[in-house]
Amino acid sequence: MLDILQLFNPMLIFVAMVLTFIASYTGLDLFSLTRSTESNKGFLFLGGTFSLGVGIWIMNFIGMVAINMNGSATYHIPLTVLSLVFGIAFTGMSFYCVIDMKLKFRQLLLGSFFMTIAVLSIHITGMYAMKMNIHYNPVLFSISTLLIFCSFVFSYWMLFYSKSFSRFNEIWIMPISSLVITGAIIEGYLLLLRASSSLKASGTSQQTSNPETYLIYLVFFVSILILSGLIGSRTITGKMLAVSNTNLSDIKSALDESSIVTITDPDGKITYVNDKFVEISKYEMHEVLGKTHNLLNSGVHSAQFFKDLWDTVSSGEIWRGEICNRSKEGKLYWVETTIVPFLNREGAPYQFVSIRSDITALKTTEKHLKETLKEVSDIKFALDQSSIVAFTDEKGIITNVNDRFCEISKYTREEIIGQTHSLLNSMHHTKEFFQELWKTIGQGKVWKGEIQNKAKDGTLYWVDTTIVPFLKENGKPYQYLAIRNDITERKKNEEIMHRQDKLATVGQLAAGVAHEIRNPLTSMRGYTEFLQLDETNKERQEYLEIILDEIDRVNNIVEDFMMLAKPKAVVLEEKNIIPLIKTVLSLFEFEARKKNIHIYFEFNQENVIVDCDENRLKQVLINFVKNGIDAIPNGGEIRIRVRTVGQNVHVSIHDTGIGIPKDKLEKIGEPFFTTKKKGNGLGLMVSFHIIESHNGKVDVESELNKGTTFTIKLPAKTAS
Repeated sequence: MLDILQLFNPMLIFVAMVLTFIASYTGLDLFSLTRSTESNKGFLFLGGTFSLGVGIWIMNFIGMVAINMNGSATYHIPLTVLSLVFGIAFTGMSFYCVIDMKLKFRQLLLGSFFMTIAVLSIHITGMYAMKMNIHYNPVLFSISTLLIFCSFVFSYWMLFYSKSFSRFNEIWIMPISSLVITGAIIEGYLLLLRASSSLKASGTSQQTSNPETYLIYLVFFVSILILSGLIGSRTITGKMLAVSNTNLSDIKSALDESSIVTITDPDGKITYVNDKFVEISKYEMHEVLGKTHNLLNSGVHSAQFFKDLWDTVSSGEIWRGEICNRSKEGKLYWVETTIVPFLNREGAPYQFVSIRSDITALKTTEKHLKETLKEVSDIKFALDQSSIVAFTDEKGIITNVNDRFCEISKYTREEIIGQTHSLLNSMHHTKEFFQELWKTIGQGKVWKGEIQNKAKDGTLYWVDTTIVPFLKENGKPYQYLAIRNDITERKKNEEIMHRQDKLATVGQLAAGVAHEIRNPLTSMRGYTEFLQLDETNKERQEYLEIILDEIDRVNNIVEDFMMLAKPKAVVLEEKNIIPLIKTVLSLFEFEARKKNIHIYFEFNQENVIVDCDENRLKQVLINFVKNGIDAIPNGGEIRIRVRTVGQNVHVSIHDTGIGIPKDKLEKIGEPFFTTKKKGNGLGLMVSFHIIESHNGKVDVESELNKGTTFTIKLPAKTAS
């Protein structure tokens, strides 16, 4: 072996070692890139294979030349090329065995085996290319082969298999791996030379030549040229990758600051997590690597949810959605997730990148918002059920109303939206009333009050109203909310109470003065009648008649007073109202003809039974018909109509007289209020009181110059 070492040309051996190291580094670096990227994978694989294969061949070839300088003249070129092809081919087989990201140990052993074959094939073929007869010591050859194999196993284990040497340490692991590979190649070369039992040229003719022959320098130049090309290619690729890595690093840095990032393999096992993942999940990196995301399962989502997720990403499609996870501490948190599958050339995912954003605060706010919206919805529902609600803009134009508004106003939502509330004006309130209302809410203050409105069909109704202004930042209203409650019945009851108070007042007055008035009236009547007996002067007779008429009028007033002061208890009996009305109308036949008034009586059935006090009801009918006749100065008609409506009997007395103004219509029935020049208003008040004692009511409708209608509503009684 010492003899062999003495034959070495040190310069060539040194150059061979340097070139082999450079080729090994370039080959391993290019091949490593194929395991971390899918782009240009074939080019990188071939480049790495070619680089390392040429490195092994250079070490063997220049080493042989360094030992046998004169043998260069007898090189067998085809075998030399074949030895290079063997080296590249077996190197490619070796790389192919360890290309998978999930490397098994038997793949590592097989790859090391092919690398060993590459070294042996190049060495042995190179020997024959130099036309040298060699014989190997079997023991030394086996030991040499085993040592070469173990060196490659260690190098591959350190570079591709061991988890202790992560890819984040590639700054130093790649040179060390290249150094080990170079050492394995040199070791193989030296040990194989040592195992050779004989080393001599097979030819008999020895040709002496200069050590720096043309062939040596040609091979040397070609080797350097090849390696320079590989290194140049690697440099260009490295610069491109450096730019790409810089961009990726910037993107990664931005993602790490803003998002939760994980990378999983095709089976869903986590291969990478960033600091944000560790921060939110409370798991350390080593606790989740190699695990699946089931570690974070909160139980909120169903198994079908995750099945659909996996079906989506496994088919190569991007999945987006929201997931609730559970941290190591047991705390639930929500993440908005985008899972991007990365596909190989066959279209199958080889890894998944999951980018998440913490939306726990957003989900909490969303939950509170939903609860608030539900509360608002419940309040709105309650308001819609109980109140009349309308929204208007700052100009008072209606923008929205609820169903109760449409129900009471008789307008559809389409008819009312875009209008103002003047559409409902009943003319009951003054302009000053509404001016004060607008002044209040225009200042941003709440207004409360009672308003009488008019429905589409002309019906009047009262609403208790609260108007709330909604203000902008500058304090100016941008819309108004009006909440109303129907108080029509309450207003009617208040009116009844008001009328009863007046009746009580009149009754107290009647009780105090009726007796004192009646006695003087009796005396006045007696003396007046006595004077009539002896009076012969017609003019004086007329005066006395006037006195008697006025005494009768005063007496009637006193009678009305006494009825209010001491009302007689009504005695209700079942009576057919039709003949009763006919009897009353017969009393006015002469007076009606005299004033050119036609009286019509309409009814659908002969028997209309009600519970009534006959004399009291006649008094009411006489009063209403008499008022109708008095309201028709120049001829006209009075129409009495009887009809059954539900459980009530309606008796309407309509005249074509002068009518009653709207501002006076509400006062009808009040004591001492009358629209006639002669009258005291007590007749209608007494009539209303009688009907109320019959559990009925009186409605009054009137229109100027068209007439008035009094409608008596009494409970119906089924005829027995």
